[in-house]
Amino acid sequence: MRYTAEPVAARTARRQGHGPVRMSESTNHDADRPLESVQHALRERVKELTCLYDVSALLTRAGEPAAGKLQAVVERLPAGWQHPDLAAARLSLADDVHTSARWAQARNGLRAAVQVEGRDVGQLEVVYTDDVPATGGEPFLAEERLLIDEIARRVGTFLENERHRRTESLDEALAAPLERNPAGDGPQGLIGASEPMQRVYRAIEKAAQTDATILIWGESGTGKELVARAIHYASARSTEPFVPVNCAAIPESLVESELFGYVKGAFTGATHARAGFFQTAAGGTIFLDEIGEMMPSMQAKLLRVLENNEIRMLGSDRTLHADTRIVAATNQDVAALVRAKRFRADLYFRLNVLSIELPPLRERGADLDVLLRHFGDKWGREARGQALEFSDGALRALRDYDWPGNVRELENLVHRWAVMLESGFVDVEDLPGPLRSAPVRSPGKGSPDERRSLAEVERQHVHAVLRSVAGNRSEAARILGIDRKTLRKKLGSTARD
Repeated sequence: MRYTAEPVAARTARRQGHGPVRMSESTNHDADRPLESVQHALRERVKELTCLYDVSALLTRAGEPAAGKLQAVVERLPAGWQHPDLAAARLSLADDVHTSARWAQARNGLRAAVQVEGRDVGQLEVVYTDDVPATGGEPFLAEERLLIDEIARRVGTFLENERHRRTESLDEALAAPLERNPAGDGPQGLIGASEPMQRVYRAIEKAAQTDATILIWGESGTGKELVARAIHYASARSTEPFVPVNCAAIPESLVESELFGYVKGAFTGATHARAGFFQTAAGGTIFLDEIGEMMPSMQAKLLRVLENNEIRMLGSDRTLHADTRIVAATNQDVAALVRAKRFRADLYFRLNVLSIELPPLRERGADLDVLLRHFGDKWGREARGQALEFSDGALRALRDYDWPGNVRELENLVHRWAVMLESGFVDVEDLPGPLRSAPVRSPGKGSPDERRSLAEVERQHVHAVLRSVAGNRSEAARILGIDRKTLRKKLGSTARD
């Protein structure tokens, strides 16, 4: 027997001699409704959390192709919704479509964009194939809208990881060495088989096995972000986000809120809380590019993160645990910045637990030809359906050029040729001015190159020797009859040993 407390109105009427007032059946139902509503909401939350857990488990299941994992996720989704018997799901990607049972276009549906590296690559949909009772005027709960957004985000992270992964399963990716083939392919899109690049590949393999902070040094355009991605996707954090941040591109007044987030009311216009880059990268890797440009005030806050693994959102008095690996990069001599009091020494030592030096293109010898073939094929086929070809004269000029913008400059130049040239053949007259006027190796009598300064002649000779030994600095120093330190000074390099 269910006990229902006697309403105040009934008790008052009985005491006044009017006899008991019988509660109607609907009144009893109304009294029970709040409890039933709470129970229903709890059941729905448990169902949604279980769905999220299952999606993560399916996406990280070892030994199954990526397409099979995505299909399993789509088939699992309907059970996470309020009316599972009427729900159906579809994942539409550029090159594939996955649908659950009973899929059909419907008027009532939820949709969320699937993004990879900030670009839409597909859409996730959950629909009801028949009319369902509306909740608050809508067939879907507010929490279900959040649920599909979160699942779409996890699918996007999975697709990004698969794009950069060298093998199908996580276990294989962690156990196998990074693959390199005779064509010069390295991890994460890095290209080149020269000895300097082989050293970089070996450093990536070792760095991926630890959680230590890393400082990557290299001139602009040498591929620092590619190296950071290669470390992340070969590490145990590969299924979590990789978040690149350009420190030089964020205004000084916004750096703290962008990195650590802010709470509601932290400043004028902060109408809601917002997570920062560190929260976004939770469990994964945050890549701080151009770290040398960070203001001293932010250097102190970053040092606290490295020392205590804690962050504090702007406007909050609570600290949050930061389970994020930090990889920093710069094209400046940070040690010189420390001596000039422009960079904190304690932060430099914290960041420089492991260091990787990227060689400039002019020191990579035959890698230039490999890169030319790669970019000529890539952009030539995209723009005109066939790879670019180069004359012998053009190749000689390209090999003699110093490439101050390194690989980025080379790729941009090849891309421009692929788009602008009438034919797919690159000759000397197609080269921009700086390349056409680049000094040749054996100038003849009366050549303008005879009027070069002694320092310029010496610099060109040093680079020529470096190219002849595929960028091996120790061998180049031996041939030139100088020590490695002197060679570095003659190159004008600020790289570290």
